[in-house]
Amino acid sequence: MAKTAQDRTVRVPDGPGGPLDSYFRITERGSTVRTEILAGLTTWLTMAYILFVNPQILGFVGVPGLEGKGLPFAQVLTVTALAAGVMTILMGVVANYPFAIAAGLGLNAFVAFTLVATDGLSWPEAMGVIVVEGLIISVLVLTGVREAVLHAIPMDLKRAIGIGIGAFLAIIGLHNAGVVVGNTDPILKLAPELTRWTIAVFAVGMAVTSALVARKTRGALLIGILVTTVFATVVNELYDKAIWHNGIAAIPSKVWEKPDFTLVGNFSFNFVHVLGWGTAIAVVVAVMLSDFFDTMGTVIGIGGEAGMLDEDGRLPGMKKVLFVDGLAAAAGGATSSSSNTTYIESAAGVSDGARTGLASVVTGALFLLAMFFSPIAGIVPPEATAPILVIVGYFMMTMVKDIDWADAGIGIPVLLTIVMMPFTYSITNGVGAGFLSYTVIAVLRGKWRDVHPLMYAVAIVFAWYFFHGVV
Repeated sequence: MAKTAQDRTVRVPDGPGGPLDSYFRITERGSTVRTEILAGLTTWLTMAYILFVNPQILGFVGVPGLEGKGLPFAQVLTVTALAAGVMTILMGVVANYPFAIAAGLGLNAFVAFTLVATDGLSWPEAMGVIVVEGLIISVLVLTGVREAVLHAIPMDLKRAIGIGIGAFLAIIGLHNAGVVVGNTDPILKLAPELTRWTIAVFAVGMAVTSALVARKTRGALLIGILVTTVFATVVNELYDKAIWHNGIAAIPSKVWEKPDFTLVGNFSFNFVHVLGWGTAIAVVVAVMLSDFFDTMGTVIGIGGEAGMLDEDGRLPGMKKVLFVDGLAAAAGGATSSSSNTTYIESAAGVSDGARTGLASVVTGALFLLAMFFSPIAGIVPPEATAPILVIVGYFMMTMVKDIDWADAGIGIPVLLTIVMMPFTYSITNGVGAGFLSYTVIAVLRGKWRDVHPLMYAVAIVFAWYFFHGVV
């Protein structure tokens, strides 16, 4: 389990009553400045991979037939770090929660391969779609629609979201480490060859980090990442950098590089003219639907793991969290880094003790620094962060004991919510399957009055989401 407040009674310069403590309510939430700083660093290390993955996706790196049609790697790395840094700091300062923000995986692929490669939009036009989507979500937050939908969800379904995200994180970790691979279906299976140095690095990291967590070592996740990275770097250097490339697990040749801000502000609303109103509305809704429910699921899941939810499963100050997240989506489009969203990897910092926005400020500051130190930002290999994701998955899976499994009317939707996330690689699919099945079962067994009216509206939206491409 995550450490309790009693496990973290460490004296720091800014103790109870200091300016940081007063603003972020650190002592009130059972944390310390030291814990928040270390946890913020843990979150950054766990999600820093986006600094290199996002430029690869938006740059069509290694995609046959699309070479040279993507955005420049260095420019995308700069705006990825910029948007993530600014919006994560804003999340910490405004909402005071340890939720980090960065370009969303899946959303960036939609922008690159659907809007640009398939629909024929220019990069500025594609980013214009993201700006509009983010602004609409922000309006939904201000009008209370987004939060009202969240409050209409039964408590066990909220728990299921967190549990499903835990399973999803574990699968991501195992996949990043190369332990499991995608089949053609796409069904995950055990990798055919496990006697590789990358797997060995993951195994060492998993063993070391698990032991540290079991011993209740403070900063266990961060220590695990650092130890694993050092081990990977030694191995990679001994093999003349043949195991990892592009500066991963290697001693960098230079420390810093000047950031390139060319892509900032390079967006256009001309996509409506190019696509036509009908298609334009459809693509905006498609992106918005994914962003809308992914964030809700992520925030509730992480909030539950941190013990931040009230007795009704609500997160105090949720409106501020959702508003910053909506603005982050628009900011991602405005900087050409793709839609930015709250990251499930924030759970790594939460599991390491983060309870306030100070952790987000630290994470955001590190992203901003990464703009200048890009040569060393990618030293941490995915095999070093993969164990963290698996272990955080364990932390979040512990909520399964609180589910009312005796009631099939809630138990079956909970099961679908949990399994659909990792098996389809989508938080939205899991949330949708759970919401839709819960509503249908309630109606068919004559308990339709127990379903909140907004749940019916959401169920209809998800019915369209699942079936519009089939009928």
